[in-house]
Amino acid sequence: MAKAQSLQEPYLNALRREHVPVSIYLRNGIKLQGQIDSFDNFVVLLKNNVSQLVYKHAISTIVPTREIHIDFDDEFGGKPASKEEPAGDEAP
Repeated sequence: MAKAQSLQEPYLNALRREHVPVSIYLRNGIKLQGQIDSFDNFVVLLKNNVSQLVYKHAISTIVPTREIHIDFDDEFGGKPASKEEPAGDEAP
C-alpha cells in the first residue's frame, strides 16, 4: 500500500508559489485577507500590509480568489492518495 499524502501541503504550496490572494476565515468568524507567504505544520504566514502569523488550529476555511491547479506529480511524484486504484483479482 502506498504511503498516504497530505492534500494540505501541495494546496498551500500552490497558493504560495502562484501568489494567489486568499481569504482565510477563522473559527471565530473573523475574515483575514492576503497572500500566503509561508507555512509549516502549525502556522500560516499571511502577508498583506502587514504579516500575520495565523495558527492552523484557528483556521476554518481558506478561499482563494481564483481556481488553482495542484500538480501532484510535481509535488510528490505520483497520484493523490484520495484516488484509489480499482479493485482487481490479483493477490496483495
